[in-house]
Amino acid sequence: MSAENYYRDTWAEVELSHIAFNIKQLKQRLRPDTGIYAVVKANAYGHGDIQVAKKALDAGAERLAVALLDEALKLREAGLTAPILVMGWTRPEDAVIAAEHDIAVTVFQEEWLESLPDLKKPLRLHMKWDTGMGRIGIRSTDEMDRLLAGIKQHEKLKLEAVFTHFATADENDTFYYNEQVKRFDQMAAYLKANWPDEVEMHTGNSAASMRFPEQMKHFVRFGISMYGLYPSPDVKEEQPIDLKPVLSLHSRLVHVKKVNPGDSLSYGATYQAKKEEWIGTIPIGYADGWIRKLQGFEVLVDGKKHPIVGRICMDQCMIKLDKEYSLGSQVTLIGKQGNEKVHTDDVAGYLETINYEVPCMLGRRIPRMYLENGHKVEVENSL
Repeated sequence: MSAENYYRDTWAEVELSHIAFNIKQLKQRLRPDTGIYAVVKANAYGHGDIQVAKKALDAGAERLAVALLDEALKLREAGLTAPILVMGWTRPEDAVIAAEHDIAVTVFQEEWLESLPDLKKPLRLHMKWDTGMGRIGIRSTDEMDRLLAGIKQHEKLKLEAVFTHFATADENDTFYYNEQVKRFDQMAAYLKANWPDEVEMHTGNSAASMRFPEQMKHFVRFGISMYGLYPSPDVKEEQPIDLKPVLSLHSRLVHVKKVNPGDSLSYGATYQAKKEEWIGTIPIGYADGWIRKLQGFEVLVDGKKHPIVGRICMDQCMIKLDKEYSLGSQVTLIGKQGNEKVHTDDVAGYLETINYEVPCMLGRRIPRMYLENGHKVEVENSL
């Protein structure tokens, strides 16, 4: 790979055809009348929101979901016209901006409705129900009554949908999941009896949509698995649909040297060579999201695993090589080389976290190279 359009030898590759593959796999699993929100919050989990959103819509997703109004506005500014939902809290004074750009917002507080400024354009609302996640949302029909009354008082407000989020849909034990489903269904029955208009419903995250497609409502919200990652080891073992990972991470050797027995490496001199060793330096560090805790983790050079040695620095880290390699040799930190592979799940396991966190940590100064079936179509460097 060349360094065309950016000036460092570290980059991430985002295979957009895998976004399309994963969406099509889910569509085959769902009922024909269930649509898909492509969740592109947090810069599409670190993959690039605009590029992923465009591909997801082309592949059959009907709508987009983000966490923040800022994220939604960025998509509108990029020319995307598909329906967008902001799933998090939006300040009531910013509802005017959401309405102007035809962006749906989440409502769950009576005080929020009371604080709304005058709206010149209609504002679509999605009411959040807390059926057991415990973050945001109403928890009772009394709260629902107050919200419905408040919505009626504003002629520009339209209750478009209601939704909830499952806390344990990715676990083998489905007791708590089933309890949340029961609570949602009870609230849905109450809404139907007390609200004259048809209201859409969406409950399913990646895990629920893949595992329980027959229980899904009008839409599902396809997040982590749109990027080719299973939401938990339980779901990965079950593998309700096939997925292709979208992101890989690469660098190059920018320095190679032989060190002597007893020579120390990096801050704190925590690593000492036990014999003559070949050491390679690669230009990625904790400022890029390749954090210090990854010391000891293995990356790929020449299709073989090599350990990170010494403390990871802000912009660079060192690896112990099995022999001398030429400058510019490719290093794969996530992805495949030859017959060996480093999966995002491997990085997450080493960090004792979830795979969601790994691509989200990758810094903006890592260029994203977008591919279609292996061919480069765009490079974005957000530095």
